[in-house]
Amino acid sequence: MKILQIVPELRVGGVETGTVDFARYLVEHGHEAVVISNGGDLVADLKKIGAKHYSLPVSQKNLLTMLWSMKKLVEILREEKVDIVHARSRVPAWIAYFACRKTRTPFITTCHGYYSKHLFSRVMGWAKLVIVPSQVIGHHMIEDFGVLPESIRCIPRSVDLRKFNIPREANLSKSQATIAIVGRITPLKGHEYFLRAMARVARKHPFIKVWVIGDAPADKESYKEGLLALTKHLGLAEHVEFLGNRKDVPELLSKVDVLVLSTVTQESFGRAILEARAAGVPVVATKVGGVVELIDDTETGLLVSPKQPEEMAQAVIRILEDKALARQMVENARKKILSRYTLEHMASQTMQVYQEMLSNLNILVIKFSAVGDVLLITPALKALRTKYPLAKIFCLVSKDSREILQSCPYVDELIVYDPKHKHKRWWKFWKLGKILRRHHFDKVIDFQNNRRSHLLSFLSLCPERYGYKNKKWGFLLSCGIKDDQGPMPAIAHQFRILNELGISLEKEKEPALELWPSRQDTRYVQEFLDGCWMAPEVRLVGINIAASSRWPSKNWPKEHIAKLCDLLASKNIRVFLTG
Repeated sequence: MKILQIVPELRVGGVETGTVDFARYLVEHGHEAVVISNGGDLVADLKKIGAKHYSLPVSQKNLLTMLWSMKKLVEILREEKVDIVHARSRVPAWIAYFACRKTRTPFITTCHGYYSKHLFSRVMGWAKLVIVPSQVIGHHMIEDFGVLPESIRCIPRSVDLRKFNIPREANLSKSQATIAIVGRITPLKGHEYFLRAMARVARKHPFIKVWVIGDAPADKESYKEGLLALTKHLGLAEHVEFLGNRKDVPELLSKVDVLVLSTVTQESFGRAILEARAAGVPVVATKVGGVVELIDDTETGLLVSPKQPEEMAQAVIRILEDKALARQMVENARKKILSRYTLEHMASQTMQVYQEMLSNLNILVIKFSAVGDVLLITPALKALRTKYPLAKIFCLVSKDSREILQSCPYVDELIVYDPKHKHKRWWKFWKLGKILRRHHFDKVIDFQNNRRSHLLSFLSLCPERYGYKNKKWGFLLSCGIKDDQGPMPAIAHQFRILNELGISLEKEKEPALELWPSRQDTRYVQEFLDGCWMAPEVRLVGINIAASSRWPSKNWPKEHIAKLCDLLASKNIRVFLTG
């Protein structure tokens, strides 16, 4: 399998490190790994492990640059014959989404952040399957971005334990200790509150060292300067070192006594917590987002409220002074890593999602006309299920005819179209299209073949839309055929469309229409017949007395019906009328 990951840059960071770690796993397990980014220090590491890297400006939000990158990505996908594209950030996701639509390459996202409810962020929920690192982010994507729960796959991020297998020197001193914070220097990471907490710790433990590992992005340099000024103001200049971005984080953590995560907003996961655990470092972290799923308070770490320096300081002091508690938390945390958060665990789950993506299809069949017409598509539904046994087949039906397919074994889910009431207005119709888009259909088969059905097919944004190219907006179909064979039976007419999917009608076998009455239906009929004093051996003939006032040709004259009833009665055949 050839997997292409696309990230903004490959500089030091949790997402970037995870991208390289996963690429290493792919290569070691016989797959091919391709990464696209705007470059960075980790490109050299990527190439050492045998992965391929393409440099594109996928970190820039400039529209012209993004369009150029889309064009280049299309060329790469076709040249490399990629099986899956995995986007891990928003700008790369926009570029990858449209490139994948053009090349019909499966597209997956991983939501590494707690995104603001902005149009720009919505692309992270447009994949058929969306990977999230925590339940908190899963709920966020469902509630704020309309992702279907069945499209979410929760796979916690991981740590490569081999990197952190560095012996630690025992620190028995309660006064000499190193406390660290790891992460980008931005207001969201709460460095200000961390420094204020360290000032309180230093009053009781005057010999501590404080390491700030990580650096500020270019647009946050002023924030970093403010932190440097705050350090001097708090009297911490002799204690605090700003180490910048480092590639030797495992070595640094082997010398750390407490790691603090002071994030003030919803944290998607907290990779630094895993790295600290892997290095045997106890953790103090704020109760935000996915962090609460990582830490069991007092069992595998200590949780504190965000923006509360005093509470944070007390937690750090508690760990420094209670060595037994620190050892127990480290031991418990190590067990938790081995059970859920290893690279092998994360990578194998991700590979399962890839296999699911490649093997499963979502198919939509459109037929929202009258009851009899819906009944006529049952042979086509059976043929689709035979062709695609693992697919999830949906059927868009009218409110009046949905009961026909309610128990159909060939259909997984019904979507109801109500043109007379619920979907009468154009904006309601548009919302129905939005519902269709959320299912990420791989194929749409339009047996209705009118303007509304063709438009709904188009609004689904499905890349493969089958039907007849008639004068009723058939140009909206991507795989339309001409209706040029003249009049033919309805089922044969439908199978002409299915021929495009490699499904043919068996000429020697008459296709059978099917109904699937429920137990309730059967019970009702039996009670009805018993109420009519109907013995089991009596022969019955049913006659439907009318079809529709719009179709006189379907309504047999009542005199003929009466005459037929008399004729049947003379032969001891009972008649029941419907309609």
